[in-house]
Amino acid sequence: MVATSLFLTFSQRSIIYNNKMAPTSFTVEDISNNSSLTKQHPTSLKYISGYDNEGLATEQQRRKTLHLSGLVPTGVETLDIQRRRALQQLRLKSTMLDKYIFLAQLRSTNTRLFYKIIMDDLQEFAPVIYTPTVGTACVEYSNIYPFLAAPGVPDGLYLDSTDLSHLKESILNYQPYPDFSPEIAVITDGSRILGLGDLGSNGIGISIGKLQLYVAGAGIDPRRTLPIVLDLGTNNEKLRQDEFYLGLRKPRPNDEEFYEIVDTVLNTIHEIYPSLLIQFEDWSSEHAFGLLEKYRNKLVCFNDDIQGTGAVILSGVMNAIRKVQNDIDQIQPKDHRIVFYGAGSAAIGVARQIQAYFQTEFNMSEEQARGVFWIVDSKGLVTLDRGDRLAQHKIYYARDDNDGKLYKELIDIIEYVKPTVLIGLSSIPGAFNKQVLQRLADLNKHPIIFPLSNPATQAECTFAEAMENTEHRVIFASGTAFPDYTIEATGQVCIPGQGNNMYIFPGLGLGAILAQAKTISDSMIYRASKALADSLTPEELNQGWLYPSLVRIREVSACVAAAVIQQALEEGLCTYLKDRDLLGSLSHEELIEYVHSKMWTPTQDGYGSNSSRI
Repeated sequence: MVATSLFLTFSQRSIIYNNKMAPTSFTVEDISNNSSLTKQHPTSLKYISGYDNEGLATEQQRRKTLHLSGLVPTGVETLDIQRRRALQQLRLKSTMLDKYIFLAQLRSTNTRLFYKIIMDDLQEFAPVIYTPTVGTACVEYSNIYPFLAAPGVPDGLYLDSTDLSHLKESILNYQPYPDFSPEIAVITDGSRILGLGDLGSNGIGISIGKLQLYVAGAGIDPRRTLPIVLDLGTNNEKLRQDEFYLGLRKPRPNDEEFYEIVDTVLNTIHEIYPSLLIQFEDWSSEHAFGLLEKYRNKLVCFNDDIQGTGAVILSGVMNAIRKVQNDIDQIQPKDHRIVFYGAGSAAIGVARQIQAYFQTEFNMSEEQARGVFWIVDSKGLVTLDRGDRLAQHKIYYARDDNDGKLYKELIDIIEYVKPTVLIGLSSIPGAFNKQVLQRLADLNKHPIIFPLSNPATQAECTFAEAMENTEHRVIFASGTAFPDYTIEATGQVCIPGQGNNMYIFPGLGLGAILAQAKTISDSMIYRASKALADSLTPEELNQGWLYPSLVRIREVSACVAAAVIQQALEEGLCTYLKDRDLLGSLSHEELIEYVHSKMWTPTQDGYGSNSSRI
């Protein structure tokens, strides 16, 4: 007797959503002889979306309605019991990647339980769903992809650059929920994922991770998020030769073809979803600036690597400058000398934002403010007379006052510039070595050191190294999480600052959505940064922190979003907003309350026995 293999193909029309149930049909296919038979079962099991699924919290009457009787254990649980069970299993996982896979499965099968877990302890789980673990997940994405969700459940939108004739159809195929109407999309081409380089279509993990933080950090409805990877191929030969790689096995296109493809994709997305906010994420430096300049006034968009990173680091720099200005150092803002070790899109974006801060807050001229910065790339200090052809985005900060002297090594640049601030965005681990750190401590009572490269394995130095080599006097912020440091002699526990973009982009995105802004201006981003800097509590400031506690992330995001809305209103960018007169009449505190009222929560639609939906 020959064994028969069967599988069920469910129609999307069978999804339960807002109490609407369509009669379900399913096809039973006999793979052994390619025959198939379609049977209509008006009382058959209904497919439930991951958002609507309540697992064993589904009460008995609803189980009967869904025809689940006999298919699940009889016990009815609460959301809290489900949460505690999931946490127990999650914490048994031995590696961060295993935890990532577990949570990805949970997100696809029980979305609201997933976000309840993440939001209840964001400090523990943000490093699992985003940096640093998302870097590992992207490297391994082709290996783990089949095990992240149930069959037929998409985790994002994969756009094939070689099949643009079916582009609109592909975009419309992504319907994770009925009447899908996304408010925000994160799009990458995978060309520069964190500090890991060209990962091709594996970069989808960064888009997914970013949107999870928009939901957890600012309360954007997960049903209105759209993660996208534009697969343009990869120049990573190792990936192209990997038998398990799931993306296009071709080199990336030249610039002319690149911009033609991206233009087609963005225009088609905009045609389908005209009010969609688009965040560019992890595009190569040479394209990141070009895309931002081309589309920032055509679409509602921003680049988090350039503008988001710049804003969050600016916020930390604001508080660091305030600290050394007000404390015993008494360094005036105009006297700072800032060295950037790294000259990619993120570094230049950060420099531009800090420069705008000096010009706006301290009435420095453009020339004075630009003169505060020294940029270092792989060939050394960036100068106009270095003899090589500089990338366009480096020219603005290239020095012309070096008297013909060229400097290659960082320690020599430190001796020449004598910086008060050292910022790393090089992805070169250990670049801020013992000699560099000790020299900075010799030059400054409180050296400001920001090793910002992600993930932790790419950071220019660790918090412990910075503390030990500056006699514990460093003012520190990193781009990734580092452990607390205990000063052995006193027992004092020091908590490192983390310049995590999560402090900025969720609130910026929510504010732009609520304002229905027709563009995201530099002033909106600047206001977001200043709102973050001003959001620390007196207790946090007294502890010397540069950034607020992640425990308060929604409170912080509300402050950021309110500032973004106020700036958009002042600039007249809310032309599509019906309630602009109402929002314009609100006080700052009332506007913050308004933002809070618009934040999604996992239980707002009811859950389990408390559900208002059956």
